[in-house]
Amino acid sequence: MGALIIRRSLTLSLALILSLNALPSSAATAKPAPKVTAKATAKPTATPKVTKKPVAKKPVVKKPAAKKRVVYKRKVVKVSPSPTPGWPPKGFLPDGKTDEIYAKLPTTKELLGVLSANPNLSKQMKACSKFACGAVQVASYPGCTWWEITADVYGPTSDTDATSVPYGNLRTTIAPTNAKQIVTVLLVSTEPLKPKTIVKNINITCYHSPRTELVPTTSYTSTYVAPTPNPTPTPTPTPSS
Repeated sequence: MGALIIRRSLTLSLALILSLNALPSSAATAKPAPKVTAKATAKPTATPKVTKKPVAKKPVVKKPAAKKRVVYKRKVVKVSPSPTPGWPPKGFLPDGKTDEIYAKLPTTKELLGVLSANPNLSKQMKACSKFACGAVQVASYPGCTWWEITADVYGPTSDTDATSVPYGNLRTTIAPTNAKQIVTVLLVSTEPLKPKTIVKNINITCYHSPRTELVPTTSYTSTYVAPTPNPTPTPTPTPSS
């Protein structure tokens, strides 16, 4: 429809132009008009001179240049997946039989790093300001249905004797772990903390059978018997002569 309308308007314009061009040829057959012999006596009047005042040009107001919009392109950062931890884990010792279980005693720096990322361990650590504690990191190649960790608590014989003697036995169980999963375990006893009190002889067991008890649990059995002080001998009076 648009093309038809435009074509129709052009046709009308051409017809008008042709009718206007035909007018001079028909006007040539008209009779000549009579000549006028009278002379004009009127003096030509002076045409008043009109002076045009210069038109003041309006000052050109320049439009302020439009500020270019700054478009900030967001940089797309590709997040690469975390690398799979190597196996066996660095610094861990194998069980020496099947090489399925690995364990390590964490350093103070390593333990602080784990505590800062694990609120549950941080709560448990508060007890270690009063009681003797230990820590161990464990991992298993196939994973475990549950873990059992036993240890001994040792300390000085007395305030005056620094000889180390057993104070008690500690047993801790923890929940299942996946294959190659590293877990940090706090071994918290109820033995009052004092200088040279340590947790040692740590024994770790990874179970693949169904659990026979609820986990996690912690129990401590004190075996320490304070030495009986030797009686001070009473001096025998010497008879006077």
